[in-house]
Order: sequence, then structure tokens, then C-alpha cells
Amino acid sequence: MPYCNSHAMSAHLAEISQAVDANAYAVVLLDQAGWHLSAKVQVPDNITLMPLPPRSPELNLVENIWQFMRDNWLSNTVFTSHENIATHCCEAWNNLIDEPGKIMSIGPRQWAHGY
Repeated sequence: MPYCNSHAMSAHLAEISQAVDANAYAVVLLDQAGWHLSAKVQVPDNITLMPLPPRSPELNLVENIWQFMRDNWLSNTVFTSHENIATHCCEAWNNLIDEPGKIMSIGPRQWAHGY
């Protein structure tokens, strides 16, 4: 989607909801971006939103994934259009998911294993 807003968030949650098994329930961890927690966001009945505490990027493991993608495939690039951005991001994502071990190596937090 071209914008980060409550409409985009609602559409994203609807997609997640459809992927959840009929006998299951989803909990979505998210930061406290305005469009994530807006009263306008439509949250399906089979999803609960769990916002992370403010200013806690160390709890949001996806921040490391985005940084890895930027460092390896998306930085120092001049994008020519929204479609060009989406194409580059999809290519970066596909490169990443082709290496599941890489994802596992980026995400762990040593401090979390003590609990």
C-alpha cells in the first residue's frame, strides 16, 4: 500500500485474520505507531493487538530484519516510483526468506533466554 494509515492497517489485519485457522487465535505484536492503534482500525474478532512499550526497539525483533534488508539490499538506491519501491522490497524480502537460517540468526536476543 502506498500509505501507512488506519485503512492499510485494517486491510493488513484482515489478511492475517483470513490466514488464522478456524480453531485458532492470533496475537499481533506491534509498535505504537499512530496507524497501528487508531480507533479507526478494524480489528477482526480472531485477533488481539499487543502493543510493545514505547521506545523499546530491542523488543521488536522485526527492527533487526528491516535493518538487515536495508543494509544488504535497499540502501543507496534511488527509487523511481512507488512500483519500483515495491518491486525492490519484494525482491529483498524474497532474498531473505530464501535464507531461513539468516532470519533466525538476526532475531534472537540472548537476554530473553534467561526467562
